[in-house]
Amino acid sequence: MRRHHRATALTTAVAVGALLAAGCSSGSGGKNSEAGGTDAIVGKATTPRMTVALVTHAAPGDTFWDLIRKGAQAAAAKDNIKLVYSSDPVAGNQANLVQNAIDQKVDGIALTAAKPDAMKGVVAKAKAAGIPVVGFNSGLDGWKKLGMLEYFGQDENIAGQAFGERLDQLGAKHAVCVVQEQGQVALEARCAGLKKGFDGTTENLYVNGTDMPSVKSTLTAKLQKDSSIDQVVTLGAPIALTAVQSVNDAGSKAKVATFDLNKELVGAVQGGSIEFAVDQQPYLQGYLAVDSLWLYKTNGNVSGGGTAPVLTGPAFVTKDNVGSVAEFAEKGTR
Repeated sequence: MRRHHRATALTTAVAVGALLAAGCSSGSGGKNSEAGGTDAIVGKATTPRMTVALVTHAAPGDTFWDLIRKGAQAAAAKDNIKLVYSSDPVAGNQANLVQNAIDQKVDGIALTAAKPDAMKGVVAKAKAAGIPVVGFNSGLDGWKKLGMLEYFGQDENIAGQAFGERLDQLGAKHAVCVVQEQGQVALEARCAGLKKGFDGTTENLYVNGTDMPSVKSTLTAKLQKDSSIDQVVTLGAPIALTAVQSVNDAGSKAKVATFDLNKELVGAVQGGSIEFAVDQQPYLQGYLAVDSLWLYKTNGNVSGGGTAPVLTGPAFVTKDNVGSVAEFAEKGTR
């Protein structure tokens, strides 16, 4: 009975994500990068020029964030927005970037709240300055408490549960969930959801996601030490591709499946070295976050009435349906 109710709820959530999947997913970004190419956009907004700051916790080299930025740039081009992007994986530094945006008197701020407590003070300062703030990608459980207008992203716990149920269907028994940043709320929620949804054994393995050789050696050692592990679950595409190498180096029979996509990951699903990926559609997250600020400033719109998040996933990408996203991945928007 417990599993029947859980499966029903997860099936509904995944169905919603699947409808979105046919549309848009994973980077690192440099500081203060503006959107370009606005003159080529047909139907560009004629509303007054706005400046929007997009501030994330992206780590250097993580390709996921390239897609966030591309979606945000597309919305900025359409909406006659000057987009200023900055990022830092250290929560305190990210908060300083938000403060910089406030000091520059931007018209709106879209931010990720991977470490919500670090964002509390600067979000309050932005509100006091009359600057609307929306959240995306990370911080689902805390966006309303922080006082943000809207949130765009995936319910990571539900996504993790759906992931676990899929592993049950594939016959997995012992999964290791590889966490590339300890304490990052979205990543921890994925592994927690996995443990809830998976009938087998689940354990977390913490690695330094900014050091791929270290990730590879740590996971290889884990697989060599415990031959009962038959499933590696990664929380980002670059980690997944490294995990495939670790499995081979360890002589392990474990399978690899992951959260999030990039161009290379799509190819790996096509080739069979990755079983499947959960797509939260980061391009869509970036687009909606920026577009929502334009709509709020020009028409007073608030998605979900400001009380409910707008979910962009989860949607499963498997060998059976990967062809439907491969073209977009080649273009760099999935």
